[in-house]
Amino acid sequence: MSRKIKITLALLCLASIVEFSVAQEEIVITKQTWALNEKPLPIAVSGFTGEVHNVIRFDLEVLGCKIVSTNEAQFLVIGSNEGRVQGKLIDLISGTELLSKAYSGGTLRLQAHALVNDITPFLPNRGKGIALTHIAFRITRNGISEIYVSDYDGYNPRQVTSDASIAAAPEWVPGQFTLFYVSYKGGGPDIYYHDLETGVRRAFARFPGVNTSPAVSPDGKRVAMILSKDGWTDLYTAPISGGELTRLTKSPEDESAPTWSPDGQWICFAGKPRGHRALCKIPSKGGEIQVMRIGAPSPTEPCWSPDGRWIAFTAQTRAGFDICIVPASGGTATVLVPGEDPYWAPNSRTLIFTRREGDSSKLYLLDVPTKQVKDIPKYLPGEYSQPAWSRN
Repeated sequence: MSRKIKITLALLCLASIVEFSVAQEEIVITKQTWALNEKPLPIAVSGFTGEVHNVIRFDLEVLGCKIVSTNEAQFLVIGSNEGRVQGKLIDLISGTELLSKAYSGGTLRLQAHALVNDITPFLPNRGKGIALTHIAFRITRNGISEIYVSDYDGYNPRQVTSDASIAAAPEWVPGQFTLFYVSYKGGGPDIYYHDLETGVRRAFARFPGVNTSPAVSPDGKRVAMILSKDGWTDLYTAPISGGELTRLTKSPEDESAPTWSPDGQWICFAGKPRGHRALCKIPSKGGEIQVMRIGAPSPTEPCWSPDGRWIAFTAQTRAGFDICIVPASGGTATVLVPGEDPYWAPNSRTLIFTRREGDSSKLYLLDVPTKQVKDIPKYLPGEYSQPAWSRN
């Protein structure tokens, strides 16, 4: 049975449609969930060459796979890339061919990503594919910060802002190629809305004082943010189309970095109740603040996983910063790796984060269950930080 898969790759004002013609039998895949401290999945890759081989290997390692010989592997990805990418996934334990596809259109690199995307749901506990997603992030050079977007592996970076100032805190609108972010181009921190397909940009929040930390609700209808318009830095929400503000907190405490639960019922943020930094939750329509007791020092930058299970965050210690996760329902935090700025992929398994090395910083990808880390190559100079993963 043949079908067409259309993948929209819209970056900045450019939008292109790439069609892949594929052949596949429909197979029902059972939903899987992962657990901490999984072992890397042994998988062999054969028949591919050059850039295609490297892309397939990178994508699989990001998913917590270990590339091994065929004799050591549980699965085999075998194929070719002469003119187009063709590939098969074989379960070497049962001898079953799970997937067979051929791709045409677009670049060989994109076809390689598409192959891994289609392989991913057949691999235990890997969820849906992320190889065709995008990230937004900040690059700082010579004291100036601008927002960029790229493929999830850092390839094909495109500049979004040209404010010659400080731009920060990019956040995707779910299901759209649209960003919110903060810019100082007007003199103070203001929040902007930016449609990457049309290039339309408009100010969203320019109140006196601080306007920062935009976070869009999962249904794309409301924006949470931190404003100081009434004297304190408090948490507010507003319709994405603009309109009346809803103030959720009212205190001299220092709120920051809101993140929505996947059902839109809760907002988690970093607060400072009684003078000590903590993660807090509040109903998104207003109500009593709940302080999370997680056993981690100075937690900041929370990010709620799309499946609702986990909240990732940064913990500040005397030695530096650590990436941690805690069950969203509460519990004790688990330290994963050194780093900051964590943000979940759509698969609720992979995190992108920032790590400083010497005088510079760059982006990394973390497979949470195995703690396997892959660095994202820098295709442009500068310090990379504040990544956000698209939800498309």
